[in-house]
Amino acid sequence: MASAGGGYVEMLRTKHAARLLTGTLVGRLPNATAALAIVLFVRAEGGSYTLAGALSAVYGVANAFGQPLLGRAVDMYGQPRVILPSAVLAALGMTLFTVVGLDPLPLSYVAMVVAGFFTPPLEGGLRALWPSVLKSEDDIHAAYSLDAIAQELIYVVGPLIVMRIVAFWSEAGALFVLNILGLLGALAVVTSPPSRKWRSEAREAHWLGALRSRGLLVLLGAFFFIGSALGSIAVAAVAYGDDHGGGGVASYLLSALGVGALIGGSIYGARQWAGTPEQRLRVLVAGLAVGYVPLLLVPGVVAMTILAGVAGLFLAPALACAFVVVDRHAPRGTVTEAFSWLVTSFGVGAAIGTAFVGPAVEYGGATAGFVVAVGSGATALLVLLAAHRSLRAPETSGTVVARSENDRNGAVEPGFSAGVQA
Repeated sequence: MASAGGGYVEMLRTKHAARLLTGTLVGRLPNATAALAIVLFVRAEGGSYTLAGALSAVYGVANAFGQPLLGRAVDMYGQPRVILPSAVLAALGMTLFTVVGLDPLPLSYVAMVVAGFFTPPLEGGLRALWPSVLKSEDDIHAAYSLDAIAQELIYVVGPLIVMRIVAFWSEAGALFVLNILGLLGALAVVTSPPSRKWRSEAREAHWLGALRSRGLLVLLGAFFFIGSALGSIAVAAVAYGDDHGGGGVASYLLSALGVGALIGGSIYGARQWAGTPEQRLRVLVAGLAVGYVPLLLVPGVVAMTILAGVAGLFLAPALACAFVVVDRHAPRGTVTEAFSWLVTSFGVGAAIGTAFVGPAVEYGGATAGFVVAVGSGATALLVLLAAHRSLRAPETSGTVVARSENDRNGAVEPGFSAGVQA
């Protein structure tokens, strides 16, 4: 292992890097806070938790469908022509929701579909930009790690922002402000020179797009179950809190999980690691799966909080490594779509895990909920191990087209080196 020469500070000093990262994080606020903000608004309007959950679910499903389709459009037409219009439409959809409220209800559902489906694919867009913005292997390694850390941070900070806006204004005001911020974040990204200049590689016409890559399908399958594990833990943490004094106990566990991910991601991104990303990903997911097992002990609150922190250590590193693997296995001309599929797979897995763990908690309490999380983590590892042949490192021989999106710069480890993206 060699120490990463550039590190986070050096990476952020690169021209446009801080702007792109900040703009993407701000642009993702509406999506990161949607579940909470929608529930709060519906309850303030007199709706039930069931209705709030249904509207939130419609938003999530629409988002899951929209991300890869918009990602494919970005690969075909460029970032500004897709991301900015979709951000405007998403903001208009949420604005319609705040104006209409719950009457008429069908229009509320339409607003949720529009807001969810047109959520701009900023995550995939940023990861597609990094190799053309950062010119060293160390800086790109740090960028992917910082991206994974930021993904955890936004889900910790986002709800706090929602609650502060609600306290100072209203639930409708929170939805309005968050979507204005999201629009401004998207605008900051698409008006940057790297976003305006970026063009995807020429792509083969194929209806499956990025999904024709067997390696990508394996990765999506694994991260579906990782998402399921996290969704299960969220519900199990609430059940644990109910059994141990209620109040903020569940928030302690989830915050500890996020802090663990931040620590793990910081350590991972500060160094270069031996082996191919495909090999490394199996090790990281194994660590993630093993880290969930001690949660089954369900000890006292202090010990359980510590165990939750340990369980989160491998999450951000696994995400950062997955970003590299996606970049290496995405067919030419589909990199944004491929990253967007990863977002969708992870999100759908979390939703399924949340739904599936409910009956388990009802019958077996918090322990049963954590059993679902452990099973999901183990299944993610089994997917990677069983399909390891499909997730082999891409060939770097003459069979690989030079400067393709799987090896943009002729690097020994594609996606991690200097050069200019075509």
